[in-house]
Amino acid sequence: MKALVLEKPGIPDSLLMAEMPLPQPKVDEIRVKVHAVGLNPVDYKVAASGFSRWSYPFILGLDVAGVVDAVGADVTDWQVGDKVYYHGNLSKPGGYAEYTNATAIAVAPLPEGVSFTEAASIPCAGLTAYQALHRRLHIQSEQTILIHGGAGGVGGFGVQLAVLAGLEVITTCSRSNFDYVQQLGTKHLIDYKNEDVVARVKEITKGRGVDAILDTVSSETATKGFEMLAFNGGIACIAGLPDFSKFKPFSIAASIHEVALGGAYLSGDKIAIKDLGKMAREMGELVRQKKVDSMLTEVISLEEIPEALNRLKGRHVRGKIVAKVAE
Repeated sequence: MKALVLEKPGIPDSLLMAEMPLPQPKVDEIRVKVHAVGLNPVDYKVAASGFSRWSYPFILGLDVAGVVDAVGADVTDWQVGDKVYYHGNLSKPGGYAEYTNATAIAVAPLPEGVSFTEAASIPCAGLTAYQALHRRLHIQSEQTILIHGGAGGVGGFGVQLAVLAGLEVITTCSRSNFDYVQQLGTKHLIDYKNEDVVARVKEITKGRGVDAILDTVSSETATKGFEMLAFNGGIACIAGLPDFSKFKPFSIAASIHEVALGGAYLSGDKIAIKDLGKMAREMGELVRQKKVDSMLTEVISLEEIPEALNRLKGRHVRGKIVAKVAE
């Protein structure tokens, strides 16, 4: 099969097109003919350092949508010809290829009326936002939430999910993205480059602070979150935990959550792995009903992935980029 491979840890430009053996599904796996694969920042980040469980040449690509091509011996939930999508296992070869294997219990059916390219834009960013807001922060209507990076994948899905749940949403982004993020439903926009985010949040909330924060940026911004939380507020962190030495106990009774979506596979916890499929079904249904937009903004070819990953690395891509592999 044709695949885009990494021969050793390196930058996106080091990815090469190659012929690779057709993967054979194990007892708990299905083989998927890849129709579309989503691009994510984790691709270039882990490519740079490599991963201890990889053997080279290695195939990246976590977010796959396609058609079941073969099933492992113990798999009963899926049949050849089923249309599926899922968030894959970082430690195993992925979807930058014509075929790939997937853990059967983590897979969800392709939502009716949703294209392969739209579906492939959802998993990593969409499920991360979904898990952060609904599994960790337990958001409720009439709360106020601060979402960092509203123009990005996780931030954009987070804005939509929070608005759908009835929250008042405050979002940080660059001024050039104000119109785009406003269309997603956010009520308050903060230009993080030119405004004091803490002061603006306090102004918007009349000094109270926010009930929840989705931090997509860094440990530093997560630490700043302590200054913006209301009492009993919570922070969900996807890019580094806060510096707890800056936290004053018995002040705001904050809850801090680390979100590591793909860590479910590495944990080996089958309940957590199965929940990836469950969340994908729930997110897929929201996209099918057009309650949440898929965030798909660009469709490219397999060969164009390295250049697109370089743009992602610059951290100024709106929404989601997906590579179309097959019709």
